[in-house]
Amino acid sequence: MHQRNQQRVQSNVADQDQQAPPSYTAKLLAGGVDRIAKKVGEEAAEVIIAAKNRNSDELVYEVADLIYHTLVLLEDQQIALESVWKELERRASHTP
Repeated sequence: MHQRNQQRVQSNVADQDQQAPPSYTAKLLAGGVDRIAKKVGEEAAEVIIAAKNRNSDELVYEVADLIYHTLVLLEDQQIALESVWKELERRASHTP
């Protein structure tokens, strides 16, 4: 994903917390880490099932859900997506 798109998606997650009536994102954030983490776990399981079924359309859909819910979790924890990318870059630079 291009950096511009990454920032737009993360910004959209943060902005949805301010909408009225409350958006799905706002409701997730209001539910706290337990609710968000539960959704991340559910979506991860759905990614696994889609992969095992070898259904590429379903897999793309479920990975998008997993990424979205992970972004909500990062927002809840006040962690910028940029921190995740920096960690991935750090790991890549240490790979033999």
